[in-house]
Amino acid sequence: MNETARPLPPDELGRRLTEVFDLVGPLYRRVQRKVEEGEAVEGLSVGVRAVLDLLLKHGPMTVPQMGRAQAISRQFVQRMVNDAAARGLVESIPNPAHQRSSLIRLTGPGDAAITAVLAREHAVLRGVGGDLTGADVTACLRVLGEMLKLFENVDVN
Repeated sequence: MNETARPLPPDELGRRLTEVFDLVGPLYRRVQRKVEEGEAVEGLSVGVRAVLDLLLKHGPMTVPQMGRAQAISRQFVQRMVNDAAARGLVESIPNPAHQRSSLIRLTGPGDAAITAVLAREHAVLRGVGGDLTGADVTACLRVLGEMLKLFENVDVN
């Protein structure tokens, strides 16, 4: 395929981005199943894994902040936080900015659990073929980021 550096016309762009969605859905479901396979090892559901990963990357956050960051409902995030807290993976701490909404932070065991999950995932992803370059990954991230922006106002509650 001879791709050029010119922006695609809207009709062609729409068709090409549909190809991206056609891959992202099955990829997401397969990755989710793979993470769940690891649940027996680390004991983390996909939802708890997402919460722990978010806290590892961004530090302590409120439940509403996590919901917005993940584009999922606050209620779902709260259930995942409760599951993680029951296992000692996260803890609630006072929020100096807002007394009614505590901050959630990783505990030592939570940090160890998400670090182990990420190491296992990174080991699996090292098997991706295709001689991909940094530019390929950067382009993919740009495309997915632009698509996410288009749908940022979609209500997730």
